[in-house]
Amino acid sequence: MKRRGFLGSVGAGVVGATVAGTASSAPPATRTEAGALVDLTLTVNGRRRRVAVEPRWSLLRVLRDTLGLTGTKVGCERGECGACTVLIDGLPRYSCLTLALEAEGHDVTTVEGVLQGERLGPVQQAFVEEDGMQCGYCTPGQVMAAEGLLRRNPQPTVDEIRLGMSGNLCRCGAYGHICRSVRRAAELRKGGDEA
Repeated sequence: MKRRGFLGSVGAGVVGATVAGTASSAPPATRTEAGALVDLTLTVNGRRRRVAVEPRWSLLRVLRDTLGLTGTKVGCERGECGACTVLIDGLPRYSCLTLALEAEGHDVTTVEGVLQGERLGPVQQAFVEEDGMQCGYCTPGQVMAAEGLLRRNPQPTVDEIRLGMSGNLCRCGAYGHICRSVRRAAELRKGGDEA
């Protein structure tokens, strides 16, 4: 037997054993036709919304394209930049990596949901006061990460702010201003006006 023949027969045997093992141990898969929609009820910014989605759609896509909440930004769509950060049950999550179906039964908060009527919320106001943005593209995700951090820890240290914001990238490099914005937001949330 030549070497090429030996490698071919071993490879075919491994593939055959793998297929046979998979076929016998795996439960039969249920299939959804491509393009088939399923009903979904989401609670977004305190409001229940009923939508029809494909099971493969991300929460980011549903928020922007179906519900029209375009404050949540499309960035890398790989969970690397944080521009799409939203809160799910108060915790920051990348909406590009979260299936819309995963959010059913949970409270989703977008950057539009932290407004106080027509006024900016404390975190948004702090970003304006401390110039926590330059181009502004990452700002909605930064605001939501800061909101999530301050809900868990109302008075974070500088190191805790850096850690809490570390999943959000700013291509402009405004990290010093972002850190000051989060500190100012903590003051505003507790009702202080000191700078």
